[in-house]
Amino acid sequence: MARPAATRARARRLFDAMPQRNLFTYNALLTTLAHARLLHDMEALFASMPERDAVSYNALIAGFAGANLPAPAAGAYRVLLREEAGVGPSRITMSSMVMAASALGDCALGRQFHCQILQLGFGAYAFVGSPLVNMYAKMGLVGDSKRVFDELEFKNVVMYNTMITGLFRCKMVQEARRLFEVMTDRDSITWTTMVTGLTQNGLESDALDVFRRMRAQGIATDQSIKLAETVFRGMTSRNIISLTAMIVGYGQNGCSEEAVRAFSEMQRDGINPDDYTPGSVISSCANLASLEEGAQFHCLALVSGLMPYITVSNALVTLYGKRGSIEDAHRLFDEMSFHDQVSWTALVSGYAQFGKAKETIDLFEKMLTKGVKPDGVTFIGVLSACSRAGFVEKGRSYFYSMQKDHGIVPVDDHYTCMIDLYSRSRRLKEAEEFIKQMPVCPDAIGWGTLLSACRLRGDMEIGKWAAENLLEIDPQNPASYVLLCSMHASKGQWNEVAQLRRGMRDRQVKKEPGCSWIKYKNKVHIFSADDQSHPFSKGIYEKLEWLNSKMVEEGYKPDVSSVLHDVADADKVHMLSHHSEKLAIAFGLMFVPQEMPIRIVKNLRVCVDCHNATKFISKITGRDILVRDAVRFHKFSNGLCSCGDFW
Repeated sequence: MARPAATRARARRLFDAMPQRNLFTYNALLTTLAHARLLHDMEALFASMPERDAVSYNALIAGFAGANLPAPAAGAYRVLLREEAGVGPSRITMSSMVMAASALGDCALGRQFHCQILQLGFGAYAFVGSPLVNMYAKMGLVGDSKRVFDELEFKNVVMYNTMITGLFRCKMVQEARRLFEVMTDRDSITWTTMVTGLTQNGLESDALDVFRRMRAQGIATDQSIKLAETVFRGMTSRNIISLTAMIVGYGQNGCSEEAVRAFSEMQRDGINPDDYTPGSVISSCANLASLEEGAQFHCLALVSGLMPYITVSNALVTLYGKRGSIEDAHRLFDEMSFHDQVSWTALVSGYAQFGKAKETIDLFEKMLTKGVKPDGVTFIGVLSACSRAGFVEKGRSYFYSMQKDHGIVPVDDHYTCMIDLYSRSRRLKEAEEFIKQMPVCPDAIGWGTLLSACRLRGDMEIGKWAAENLLEIDPQNPASYVLLCSMHASKGQWNEVAQLRRGMRDRQVKKEPGCSWIKYKNKVHIFSADDQSHPFSKGIYEKLEWLNSKMVEEGYKPDVSSVLHDVADADKVHMLSHHSEKLAIAFGLMFVPQEMPIRIVKNLRVCVDCHNATKFISKITGRDILVRDAVRFHKFSNGLCSCGDFW
């Protein structure tokens, strides 16, 4: 944005260079000065104008109002009425004056403006009505506010939002709720107003229900968080409830640093956290923050003396389990004096995620002997563990026990686990029969799981069936095309590959470009295939060359089946050698200390060759490499992967 002095000089030069000046050019310069908040120059120009119209006065009034000077704005309006013959106020003028009266808190002046609005015939306009509704509500005159609202013939979402805000401000919660429910059109501001209003009136549980409804309807929360921050920063007094709500909001929207800062501000302001605050923020950040940021919350919980609280400990067990530090998760679990359902489920899920089937099942059985009742999330962990270990009969037994003995109704994730269970064990026909007997159709993840297994096993018949169903429920999902292309390419069926690609073009389905990222010293380094933009590219590619020669010595052979191009094998090998995760791993080997694991995140499913190569790299370098791809969590250690080579 230009500085005020520069704005003044540029506007003045342009104005002075005009051969003829008229009312239009005067108003243009006046408006520029008003927007730049150059009030002295604005007043001087206004006084020098040979003639003025409503636009001139609107610019003057807007300049004062925008600078939070309602008194001079009201004075300019009085001059307009008193001295300017033939110049009347417009809707814009009256809207500005209502806002000025609201800022002054002058009820009598506000009513005068309201009367003049009615006399001028502007009462039916939402542009004027919205400030009136807001003005009366701010002054506590909610009856007048509601009357203005009801008399407006056409009400838009802005009007509804303003009225709901006013009702909450006057503690009329039920009325605000009723108005919200009759709205046919809601925007993110509507939802944010409801969540904030309910929270400020002590109805945190109800606010959470509204937030869940918002998420269920697909309303984006990235803008909600900005609005919530504006409300939060404008609060005259903050308590533990508002601060915790803000911290959780930051965490859920990936704003981990802001969450840490808000937590620090809370401590600085002398507000002592309760057991819910750190537990909430750790849980919110478990899927989003890096392990280092999660460890900061762990330290804060230790310093605050809140570790004995089960909500805090459970959140930390979940965090470490999800971020690949299962040993730390188990150590924390053992240090807890009491375990509830959440504690056990967090550890069971953590071990299941790592593919440690025996440990997962042993923990689950121990949980049952302790009399702790499992929930649906617990069974997802147990079923996925059985799947990875190939325990088909045991997994099937747990699935039916979940319904019969524990009264848990299966959801999509449970069915997907069962499809995965049969598929991993090469029992694709049984997976097909299981799907046909399901009371509901699999979701996209379920069909994708079966299709992936067919790709791995080379079962084209069931693979086509899975792909057709996946396309039916999600026609824009590129996974079905990519996996089918991979199956045809592995058999050298390039005509079929070309036909599938034409289908993608016709349906405008685009494969998301692959990228991988690694965090080092609080900075995220992002890589794409054949990326040459990184400042350490030279060293990264030299490291890859060294790794490749070592892998070949160990027996590594590039798997070109995932290259969906009909080119020479040498070209395919070159394409594979510079995939994004390999570049990220090479960077990690260069900079991440030897005693620390290398943590990579990839936006797509890791390809067969990269998976195989990473196993070799982990063995050659003696490093643990953790890769979170779009489907699974992979921990590579000493030449093996936790997924059991099925993903």
